[in-house]
Amino acid sequence: MRMSSMIGRRLREDPKDAKTISHKFLVRGGYVRPVSAGIFSLLPIAKRIIAKIEAIVREEMNAVDGQEVLMPVVLPAELWKESGRFETVGPELLRFKDRNDKDMLLGMTHEEAIVHLVRSEVNSYKQLPVMAYQIQTKYRDEARPRAGLIRVREFTMKDAYSFHTSQECLEKYYQRVHDAYVRIYARVGLKNVVSIRANSGMMGGSISHEFMSVADCGEDTIFLSPDGSYKANREIAVSGLKFEKTEAELPLEKVETPHMKTIDEVAGFLNVKPEQTGKAVFYSTADNKLVFAMIRGDFEVNEMKLQAVLQTPSLAFANDRQILDAGAVPGFASPVGIDPSKCIIVVDKSVEGTANLVVGANEEGYHYKNFNYGRDLANVTVADIAMVRDGDPCPITGEPLLMKRGIEVGNIFQLGTKYSKPMKCEYLDENGKSQPMIMGCYGIGIGRTMASVIEDSHDDYGPVWPMSIAPYQIQLCALNPDKGGAREQADALYEALTKAGVEVL
Repeated sequence: MRMSSMIGRRLREDPKDAKTISHKFLVRGGYVRPVSAGIFSLLPIAKRIIAKIEAIVREEMNAVDGQEVLMPVVLPAELWKESGRFETVGPELLRFKDRNDKDMLLGMTHEEAIVHLVRSEVNSYKQLPVMAYQIQTKYRDEARPRAGLIRVREFTMKDAYSFHTSQECLEKYYQRVHDAYVRIYARVGLKNVVSIRANSGMMGGSISHEFMSVADCGEDTIFLSPDGSYKANREIAVSGLKFEKTEAELPLEKVETPHMKTIDEVAGFLNVKPEQTGKAVFYSTADNKLVFAMIRGDFEVNEMKLQAVLQTPSLAFANDRQILDAGAVPGFASPVGIDPSKCIIVVDKSVEGTANLVVGANEEGYHYKNFNYGRDLANVTVADIAMVRDGDPCPITGEPLLMKRGIEVGNIFQLGTKYSKPMKCEYLDENGKSQPMIMGCYGIGIGRTMASVIEDSHDDYGPVWPMSIAPYQIQLCALNPDKGGAREQADALYEALTKAGVEVL
């Protein structure tokens, strides 16, 4: 291939909306072209790189006994209604009706589709375990696509699904796929990928891991211990902080705090530190129950942890009307005297273990000093609902945690029977009894992986591709082509290298 004949012009200027290195180089280098927000065409040079990444992924999936299939992008809504996700997944799932007024959707993930396939093809324990995978286009109607191929609406994904007769079997296979992912990222040239415990989110299941490529432009916040013994996504990260009351409890005292609503305002007015205050945050659950979350003023509520405590699929901030109906006053809310029948109270461990906090008094312009959990409030849920902070102690070693940014290039989940039970994906065991299959699922973003390699490996002029996925192995340049037969010699060398199986540009 001659560069002059290749589709894809090189551009002098960065695209105006590009904020990341990979977005700039992919567009300027003639790798991709935007069609709409979060939707790109891949040009020939990018297609070659993608093909090599896919080949590596296929090799590693085949090595763990995966079987490649291809499922449709357009799916009937009835499958997602069987699992219950048609109603619970938000607007990122693109729903539509066909000409026969039948509910349809564009697949953003294929748990329901693979369960539909496997339940018709596998019916005996003798056929298990089994794993099927595909490399396929998906669509997720992102509200805010960004960063080129890192956060898009249409994307190529390798998604794999395994089926087992026991949790033990799943766990062993899960580790095999985990190790295969480690090999994949090493082979494509990603130098700094970490596997971290994560929240399973809408996918469900009990255990999941994300593979994060550490990068300043990453959307995810991760916490790492210096020795690598602890790695977690911010959504589930815990610290080694211990909270114990170290001073005597003082009498509850109501004080005037005119127009002071925020933590900083109240702390400054009363001449206390933010860690001597208690913060009230109100939420509404998916079934419209009011939640009063109380945390120390120097921490933020981790909504994913709170969701897990409440066992609710979603949380939204409560409005003032809901707060007032519970007997609390926005800006001056207090757990003291509130009617526990009108809300669910969840107290963070930092509040339980700190004496003499300043909290609201449920009266405009007033706060309480010397609030103590156990005396002024008791018999409510106490849990870790705090967001971990940079420098908090590691729960394993006690060393300060490092806060990093990461790009999620892959994820794996132990789904259990979340999909197989409601969709009746069953097998007959050794005793002829019907049992639900136990599932795992495993995803890799192909385009995002390519973009992450650029973030990881580039210079001032463009990507520095690892040889394993480089679009060409050699770039042949004829200097002064019109002199001394240079053009002819370059052409002859090109032909010889091509015949030898070398990829030459």
